[in-house]
Amino acid sequence: MATTPSKDHKRRERELKKMYKRQAREEARAAKKLADELAAVEAAKKAAEEKQAQADAEFEAEFAAELKAEAEAEAAKKGTD
Repeated sequence: MATTPSKDHKRRERELKKMYKRQAREEARAAKKLADELAAVEAAKKAAEEKQAQADAEFEAEFAAELKAEAEAEAAKKGTD
């Protein structure tokens, strides 16, 4: 005669299944939270790099303008001599 699992055994299996699902959801939430935090850090880092690149570009433009002005002044000075 075949034996069937007891109701207690079935109940334990259901509870374990629920527990595993709950753990999976919690791990997914934690992973998503970590990914969001990492994305925020990366975005802040990228924004800082872009700001620095813009400042460098402005400095280079000003420097080039100064060099051009000096070159024109030199050319004007040589032209008047």
